[in-house]
Amino acid sequence: MRFITTPLLPLLKDEGKDDMTINFMLNIDKQYMRQCFELAKKGAGKVSPNPLVGCVIVKNGKIIAAGYHKKFGGAHAERNAINAALKKGISLKGANLYVNLEPCVHFGKTPPCADYIIEQNIGKVIIGCKDPYYKVSGKGLAKLKKAGISSTAGILNSEAQELNKFFIKFVTTGMPYVMLKAAQTIDGKIADDKYRSKWISSANSRKAVHKLRAVYDAVLVGKNTVIYDNPQLNVRNVKGRNPYRIIIDKDLMLNNKYKIFKYNDGKTIVLFSEKTDMKRIENYSATGVTLIPCKMIKGKLDFKDALKKLAEMDITSIMVEGGAYTFNEFLKNNLADEVMIFIAPKIMGRGLKGISERKLFEKFKNADYSTSGADLLVNLRR
Repeated sequence: MRFITTPLLPLLKDEGKDDMTINFMLNIDKQYMRQCFELAKKGAGKVSPNPLVGCVIVKNGKIIAAGYHKKFGGAHAERNAINAALKKGISLKGANLYVNLEPCVHFGKTPPCADYIIEQNIGKVIIGCKDPYYKVSGKGLAKLKKAGISSTAGILNSEAQELNKFFIKFVTTGMPYVMLKAAQTIDGKIADDKYRSKWISSANSRKAVHKLRAVYDAVLVGKNTVIYDNPQLNVRNVKGRNPYRIIIDKDLMLNNKYKIFKYNDGKTIVLFSEKTDMKRIENYSATGVTLIPCKMIKGKLDFKDALKKLAEMDITSIMVEGGAYTFNEFLKNNLADEVMIFIAPKIMGRGLKGISERKLFEKFKNADYSTSGADLLVNLRR
């Protein structure tokens, strides 16, 4: 059987071929693009602040090579895929290259991918979505087309953008992507009257959270969460790198007796008021953490200023885990991009005030529901 390949698509349109044939070829493109997505995901937690990118090269209806961006500073997906084909002695002339993000045109840690594609005489490039980064932003497509390479972008565009939601938010706004995560009982409590919260969600849900920690650049909690939960905020029970650990301690009241200060990896950050007494700052510095002074607004830490300063450290994504106050402040200041709530089949009755449901459903219109062990997982998106 001879398969109709994607390079014929413009020709078929010109000749007025039926929609069924065109849709068939579009579906082939989508299948290869989804393989790019799966490859790209392998770089999660390893490539930040770069995007997740996977690449598949197809010739004569068969995949001849594939690659993905494995780590920050390493070769990009297109270069890895091309090199894999060259090592096999395969000519890339006339091949189709699929990639979920527009190839770069600038020199960074590595040379431009667009130039490398052109050098190989590749016939067509099919792209998931354009790269919004100002140094690329359509320039990759333009360069390929100028070199005579047929190129198209927008195959599974929404899925491609979702895959790189951290990167897109970071390069278009200069701010990290923020996800609020909480576990609560059916009656809306996130801790008991002694501020204890670890017992609320199931083992499955806790494992899911550790998987998220391995993907997000940083985990953020408030001072009270450190005091009452004494969390480690690391990755356990799953494979993955530990995120940055961020604490909001406006007046620098904590000390080094807590687990979060026992690390020696330079990844513990404390956000505090720029008006804090210098003596407190000197005492706190002895814990070996990174201190970031932030602006104040009406006696409260300016969370927006804090996020901008964290972005300057190339932190592109933050999972907020700690405390009703911290959670609600992010909501009130419209700084959250996503909310994930694990609802456990438990009732606390009298207990601490929980999360403001009114604020949640005013700001987040899209909701997905799934199960996580015995818990119900509610995922809210803008």
